[in-house]
Amino acid sequence: MRHGKKFNHLGRKAAHRKSMLANMACSLIEHKRIKTTLAKAKALRVYIEPLITKSKDDTTHSRRTVFSYLKQKQAITELFSDIATKVADRPGGYTRILKLSNRLGDNAQMAFIELVDYNEEYTTDKPKRKKARRAKKKSGEAIAPTVEDAVVVEESKSEETTEVAVEEVVEESKSEETTEVAVEEVVEESKDEEETKEEANNSEEKKEEGE
Repeated sequence: MRHGKKFNHLGRKAAHRKSMLANMACSLIEHKRIKTTLAKAKALRVYIEPLITKSKDDTTHSRRTVFSYLKQKQAITELFSDIATKVADRPGGYTRILKLSNRLGDNAQMAFIELVDYNEEYTTDKPKRKKARRAKKKSGEAIAPTVEDAVVVEESKSEETTEVAVEEVVEESKSEETTEVAVEEVVEESKDEEETKEEANNSEEKKEEGE
């Protein structure tokens, strides 16, 4: 007869059940997250959360009380040093259960049980990113340009006109340089022709004198 016994016995005797929950609690304290069946995760949550609350009061009496449940010194040290400071401002609800798919073989419902403050993906203390807002155009309506936009447009136009004028000046200077080079070449060619003509005339005069 099990009248009034509302907790899950997990198919085990009392001694086996207590030792199993103690080992699972120590594993959760060490690894901060373990995978087990959903029924064991729910039983472990009821088992470990009062112990975490007890660890906030770091006294010899509290340590001895928690040690009577866990039976492991390393877990007690981790619980009273690191975890107690991490959950100091949290008034309960230290664990989270995440359901998983069923296990192959016996088709048991699996789940993750973890300490809430050690999961970085679910923490809300992260700095929020600033989103750049853009003006949305309504259907059939155009946004009227402001005075600042008009000034910016005029400045950009003036810059474009100055750039075009500078390019024209550069092209004119290049064309002038090319014309000067062409004139110099023509002058040099005319000088060469005059020199050749003078040499030819001198050679003819020398021939006539020799005759």
